[in-house]
Amino acid sequence: MENQKPFGNAQEKARVYAFIDSQNLNLGVRNDLRTKDGKHFRYKGWNLDFAKFYAYLRDKMLVEKAFIFIGFIADNQELYDSLTNIGYQMVYKPLLEVANKETSEVKVKGNIDAELVLHAMINLPKYDKAIIVSGDSDFQCLIEYLANEKKLAKIIIPNTWTYSSLLEPWKEYFFNINDLKKQLRYVHKKKVKGEEKVRLDSGSKPGMTEIKNSVDTKRVVTFTEKRVEIFPRKQEPVVKQEERRVKFH
Repeated sequence: MENQKPFGNAQEKARVYAFIDSQNLNLGVRNDLRTKDGKHFRYKGWNLDFAKFYAYLRDKMLVEKAFIFIGFIADNQELYDSLTNIGYQMVYKPLLEVANKETSEVKVKGNIDAELVLHAMINLPKYDKAIIVSGDSDFQCLIEYLANEKKLAKIIIPNTWTYSSLLEPWKEYFFNINDLKKQLRYVHKKKVKGEEKVRLDSGSKPGMTEIKNSVDTKRVVTFTEKRVEIFPRKQEPVVKQEERRVKFH
């Protein structure tokens, strides 16, 4: 994975958009991976702080707009509002519940691949460089096209153990988010005065959540197993702009 390097003068003026596969990012970062015998960890999952991630995209990669593609559940509106307040451009996919007639098991489907590709192409004239946040092979054709058009900046890989081998031809664009674990992980903090808990009906639907509201308007968003939590946080210290930039191709 390529280390961080400063921009050149010409690259500083580039208009950069990020297109984020929320499920691939969430599960890739969060889920543990074990050896075949189950005795050891190949990878230990961690919780991504989505506010810190947005700040990193904005300040270090100079992202002007960050689109996050996510399945829509009405009961999660507070989550979506919080992500919007952070600065993300929200693009929703309606979820479809499919029941197994034999087992009565209900599965929820909400693949966002088509929406991500569509919005990347719709916005093509508006950006100079694109960052794709996913390790999914379904974006191979999009990545190939953007690279050929010299519009691909980075492919942020949520997990180097699970990304598709079909993306290998563009490995020079890879950026491993796990290298930023200490910088972007959610750190649990003590409950602050004025905080109250609101539990939504979790059921079996993915993305249902326990949400913690606070009088503090600064929030940290992190996806955890079968839920999403929103936590208050303090203002991050300002870091000099030149220390935050990543070189594009």
